[in-house]
Amino acid sequence: MPKRPGGISRRPTIRDVAADANVSKTSVSRYFGAERERLSPALKERIEASVERLGFSPDRIAASLRGGRTRLIAALVADLRNPYSVAVIRAAELACMDAGYSLMICNTDNDPAVERRQLAALDGYSVEGLIVNTASADAGALSELCDQGLPIVLVDRRIPGLACDVIGLDDQSAVTDCVDHLVAAGFTHLSLVSEPVAGISPRESRVASFREVCRERGIDHDWYERVADDGASFDRLVADALERPGTAILTANGVMTLAVCQAMNRAGAHAFEALGLLGIDELDWCPLVGPGISTMAQPVDAIGRHAVRALLGRLSGTLTEPAGEQRLAGRLIARGSTQRAS
Repeated sequence: MPKRPGGISRRPTIRDVAADANVSKTSVSRYFGAERERLSPALKERIEASVERLGFSPDRIAASLRGGRTRLIAALVADLRNPYSVAVIRAAELACMDAGYSLMICNTDNDPAVERRQLAALDGYSVEGLIVNTASADAGALSELCDQGLPIVLVDRRIPGLACDVIGLDDQSAVTDCVDHLVAAGFTHLSLVSEPVAGISPRESRVASFREVCRERGIDHDWYERVADDGASFDRLVADALERPGTAILTANGVMTLAVCQAMNRAGAHAFEALGLLGIDELDWCPLVGPGISTMAQPVDAIGRHAVRALLGRLSGTLTEPAGEQRLAGRLIARGSTQRAS
């Protein structure tokens, strides 16, 4: 067997890491366990350097056989290509690392059959908690896991019949801020564009909040459900909006923002001058398109970290109150696409 860094010709052990870092085995065990924060920053840096130098990784299966713990958290994601999901899962991964856990990511590609297979596979890994960001409205397999005592946190989306903690954007407050911003900028007609809402709680909430706040403020408004890859329908939407002076489009998520921007680009540069545009979700390209696209940035880092915190609280017993929802405030970023309407 080829020798590893440090002259070790076998799989390195905790004892090897301890010797390389000149620390005790107890310190190394703490580094990979729940007592990680008891170690000083300098000690953690030394152990981390030895772990990387020796190529050490803890044997999760052996650890679970000894103590019933794998220190594995799983994340079930509807679409790993979605920038929102990427940002939330990255924050969750960092929070897991800080707590001495590892995060296993499973992508369902918005397919309920794939979701069921992924959940069945996760059972074999003895994960200790599950973060779910999926479009599925079927609580069946997740309910079984709940009944078995597995802590589950739902990100962004509620699932009917599933009594789990939910972490996500405060949709009502965010939509209200968006509408007020557009009205203050002088827009007199607002059009909300969303993907099909049936059974998807954040879409339902954003549409309901939009219609409610527009009615309360006496704002002329309408709402469009659009299929994400139907370019012709977005072209018609933009063409109709251009015929109505003082119109601003509010998109319910980043997928819709991209589709509307593409349609506005096809309509010509004058579309960005004539129409207002504000999108829920801050995306890297938003400052670069047209005059800069105004957005309602979701607190993706906080959502990911709060999800892990809730799971660890359930695991440790420090979070004992009934499952509930935690809704976090967004941040409105105003750019040229919502400059004062002419």
